[in-house]
Amino acid sequence: MATFATIFLTILTLGLLIETGLAQRHIRHIRRHRNTVPPAFTGHIDIAEHQRAADYTITNTVFGILELFYNTTILLVFTLGGGLDYIDQTVSAWALDPLVHGVIFILLTLALFSLAEIPLALYETFVIESRFGFNRTTLNLFILDHFKEAILLILIGAPLAAAILWFMLHSGEWWWLFAWSAWCVFVFFMMWAFPAFIAPLFNRFTPLANDTVQQRIDALLERCGFKHYRVYVMDGSRRSNHGNAYFTGVGANKRIVFYDTLLKSLSPEEIEAVLAHELGHFKLKHITKRLWWTVGMSFGALALLGWLSVQSWFYSGLGVHQASPHAALMLFMLCLPLVSRLIRPLMTFTARKHEFEADDFASQHSDPQHLIDALVKLYGENANTLTPDPWYSAYHDTHPPAPIRVANLATKMSPAAG
Repeated sequence: MATFATIFLTILTLGLLIETGLAQRHIRHIRRHRNTVPPAFTGHIDIAEHQRAADYTITNTVFGILELFYNTTILLVFTLGGGLDYIDQTVSAWALDPLVHGVIFILLTLALFSLAEIPLALYETFVIESRFGFNRTTLNLFILDHFKEAILLILIGAPLAAAILWFMLHSGEWWWLFAWSAWCVFVFFMMWAFPAFIAPLFNRFTPLANDTVQQRIDALLERCGFKHYRVYVMDGSRRSNHGNAYFTGVGANKRIVFYDTLLKSLSPEEIEAVLAHELGHFKLKHITKRLWWTVGMSFGALALLGWLSVQSWFYSGLGVHQASPHAALMLFMLCLPLVSRLIRPLMTFTARKHEFEADDFASQHSDPQHLIDALVKLYGENANTLTPDPWYSAYHDTHPPAPIRVANLATKMSPAAG
């Protein structure tokens, strides 16, 4: 018990030191460059916009440090502090069937975690985002969103938890292989269901009505070999002034989504370039690779859980006195993010590689200057810093820093265009 608790605390402390150390580097780096716009953006982003992005990033980074320590405290309360053990004993007093007991235990624990996160979410939304002019969420909408998330947790999370716990209770030592199969089915189902049934619960999606943009999109899709893709506009401005675009769904539910805020700020040519980048992710099978990565990682994770679930020190070392399938599953869910910090740089490196590849694809099917112009506007309007600390960015950011990405795109331009 003491040995595993020490290992747990050591990993937790190491993660805190890495995160806070990188955050402090990030803040110092941004402050040093706050009063100078990078040369590639001179004339495109003025000093006031650059300073606003620096201040916004520093504020979010400081908030991230506080959030990290807050969440770490919550984690310790639920594990070594005996929180999970108390919840389990409370549910045990109800004398329920083991499967029902396990599902209620997991849902109740997740609900308590969600409640603990609400103060931070309120501060981020109504203080930080409002201070920098991004927030458009009302308190009623904030509450409604969390209510919907709670309902979805019950409707989707409960059956998944029940299925995995059933395998743990009735499938012997190889239960984790059956659970992995169920998880894979769930992942594919969610990829299919999310754009058509879940996302519309939170936002309104309407077919693109701009004929000029639609004609460009149709021509681009034909050039790139895409057919039968639906293009939608999402009312992102309902909650925030941030802009974005993404490609989502599988099968008949594949769709291209633009935030309405994005369409308002970009020209048709720039929208075409942004879409070409998103299509590049799909054409180059980045989505498929990420999916198989998820499948492979979940296989390894559940195999590890299969071993840990029969080790008494796994429970006692994390503050749980009664070993059970639901306790093993919950403890593993809480510890998994600590381990993921160790492989985050690899995941970030791979994601950046995909971004460069998608930019290259976009440059082949649209004017790279239009993508550069779009990125400059998005960096400015979203207040993304142009001068992140290299080490912090390499650890955290799935997209390359703005100057590096723009410089790469500039090399794709023809001499005549340059």
